[in-house]
Amino acid sequence: MKTTKKGFTLIELIVVIAIIGVLAAILVPSMLGYVKKSKVSSANSTASTLQKAINTTLIELDEETQDAGSVTGIDHTKNANTCTVNGTNLPTGITGATVWTKIKNYMEKATKLEFKAQCEGAACTAVAVALDNTYTGTCPGGVVTVDNYKSYKLSVNNALTNALNAAAAKAS
Repeated sequence: MKTTKKGFTLIELIVVIAIIGVLAAILVPSMLGYVKKSKVSSANSTASTLQKAINTTLIELDEETQDAGSVTGIDHTKNANTCTVNGTNLPTGITGATVWTKIKNYMEKATKLEFKAQCEGAACTAVAVALDNTYTGTCPGGVVTVDNYKSYKLSVNNALTNALNAAAAKAS
């Protein structure tokens, strides 16, 4: 009685492993590109959401008969319990604590962000957000892209200032 052997030969296994290696060499770099693209997109989306939260806050402050038009900027440091409100002749009701409480009401994760916002005429015109030391996002978008996100990887404060200036220029 003749028995037949079952299984793969060593050559067949080597060929399959080589094919898998070639496919991995092609796919891994492109997959890493998608990760960067999604992180940059997430940072820009966060900036857009934050701009909406700040605009809603400014509208609410204006409705409370306070002059929100005097606010020219809002800055926040990551994990801080307040923000810095910049402006000329700010009314007594517009403080960092008041503004921060309202922003947090509209965006829960704002505490985890470091951001700078530029305001004009009771409206937020541009926002720059640092998700971490690598990814910065802006609104209006298109300032930070996959191609240039590393140029905004300075100290967070400098990156935000540069991104905010570029976003403000784009908004005007």
